Amino acid sequence: MLKTNFRKSQPYIQGEWISGERETVTITSPYTNEVIGEQLLSTEEDVEKALVSVYEAKKEIAAIPSHKRAKILKRVAYLLEERKEEFAKLISLELGKPLKNTLDEVSRSIETFELSGEEAKRLMGETLPGDASERGTKAIASTFRVPVGVVAAITPFNAPLNLVCHKIGPAFAAGNTVILKPSSQTTLVATELIKLLLEAGFPKNAISMVLGRREVVQQIVKDDRVNVISFTGGTVASRNICKLAGMKKVLLELGGNAATIIHDDSDITRAAKMCAKTGFSNSGQSCISVQRIYVHQSVVDKFTNLLKEEVLKLKIGDPLLPDTDVGCVVDQNAAMRVKEWIEEAVELGAKVICGGNRSGATVEPTILLNPPKKSKVICEEVFGPIVSIIPYETIEEAIEEANDSSFGLQAGIFTNQIDLAYKVASKLDMGGVVINGTSNFRLDHWPYGGVKDSGIGREGPRYAIEDMTETKMIVLQLSDND
Repeated sequence: MLKTNFRKSQPYIQGEWISGERETVTITSPYTNEVIGEQLLSTEEDVEKALVSVYEAKKEIAAIPSHKRAKILKRVAYLLEERKEEFAKLISLELGKPLKNTLDEVSRSIETFELSGEEAKRLMGETLPGDASERGTKAIASTFRVPVGVVAAITPFNAPLNLVCHKIGPAFAAGNTVILKPSSQTTLVATELIKLLLEAGFPKNAISMVLGRREVVQQIVKDDRVNVISFTGGTVASRNICKLAGMKKVLLELGGNAATIIHDDSDITRAAKMCAKTGFSNSGQSCISVQRIYVHQSVVDKFTNLLKEEVLKLKIGDPLLPDTDVGCVVDQNAAMRVKEWIEEAVELGAKVICGGNRSGATVEPTILLNPPKKSKVICEEVFGPIVSIIPYETIEEAIEEANDSSFGLQAGIFTNQIDLAYKVASKLDMGGVVINGTSNFRLDHWPYGGVKDSGIGREGPRYAIEDMTETKMIVLQLSDND
C-alpha cells in the first residue's frame, strides 16, 4: 500500500534499493507547496553499476519464454488495477494533475501493460522463398524478431506513469533489459511502479532505475552497452541526446503545438466542448494538447463565445478533489513562463477572451484571439493552459497555417464533409490526424508519434516492439539433390 506520510524515492540498481550517503532533493507538491518527500540522487558510480547490471542480464532476460514474459506483464496490470486509486492520488499529489485525469492515466497504464503482455506472444517473422532470384532456387530464408539487448528509457513528468509503462512494457515484452531515468519532478510514482513490477514477478536484474540530473542522462546515452534509447521530452534535449548517442537506435517522442481546424459546416457546439476539454486537461501539459484552433471566419464569433462558455465551466482547484478539472502546472517557474507568453501575445495584438491570471503554480485556462504568428503561443509549444483562436478564410489557408510549424505530431479537423476531411488529413504534415475530433486523442494500442521536430519512431506496444527488436535472418541452402 502507498503510505500517506513522507515518502522517499531511491535508485534501484543490481536488485537493491540504494540508500546511504547520497545527495538528496526535497520533493514538494506544486499545488500546495508542501514537502511530501525526498529524492536520493544517483552517483556516477551508481549509474555505472546500473549499466553493468542490465548489460550482464540481457542474455538471461532474452532467454525467458514469451509466455512467461506475457504472464508477468499481465500480473503487473492486475496489481495496478487493484491499486488504481492509490497511484492516481500519488500522481495528483506529486504533479498537481487533477484526480479525474490521473485515474484515466492509471487506466491507460493498465491497458498498456495488458497490451504489452499480448504483444509478447506475437514476435513473429516470416518465411521468404529464395527462388524470386535466379541465384536462390535452392534457398529458403526465415526471419525472427530478437531483442536488441539494453533499452534506456528516459521519461518526462506530464504522464509520469503511462509514459514509463510505454517504454518498460514493450521493452520487456521483446526480451530486453531496461535502465530507467524518470523525470526528476515525478520520481515518487516511478519508485512505486518499480516496487509493483517486482511484486508481479519482474526479474530483479531486468530493470534498473537511476535518479538525477542531466549528467545522469548523458552518462547513459553515450554508453556503448545501451542498444536503444527511448526518449520522451523536448527538442533541445533530444538534439543533445543524438549528439552523444553515437551508433545507437534513438526513438524520440517529442513535442508539438497541435492545430485543430473548425470548418464552417461542422458541429460548432460539439467542437467547442471538445476543445475546452482537451485543451486544458492536465493544464495543457500534453504534447497533443489543443493549442492552435483555426476557425472559419464565418463562425469564429459563435465558436469563440461557445468555447468561452465551456471554459468558464471548468473547475480550477485542488487536484485531489474528484470534481476538479484544472489543477496546476508542474511548478511555479513553468507557471511564470506561461504567464509571460500570454503577456507577450497581448503586447503583439492578441485579445484575452478569458483567463490569463496566475496564482502560484496555477494558471487560469486562457483563450487568446488572433495572436500573431511570431508570438510564442503560436510558433512554440505552450505546454500550459492556453488555446489560441485564429480565423481563416479558405481551407487551403487553414492547412497552410497548420503546417507552418517545426512540429508535426497530431492535428484535428471538424467538418461534415468526409471528402474534405480526407483531403485535409492527407495534406496535413502530421503523424496523426483526427477527423471530427481534436488533436488530443490517443489510444494506447495505436501508433503514436510525429514528423519533423515532433520525433522519430512510434509508440504503442506493437510499434515500439518493432523498434526494440532486430530482424534476424536464418537461411537454409538446399542440396542439389533436393
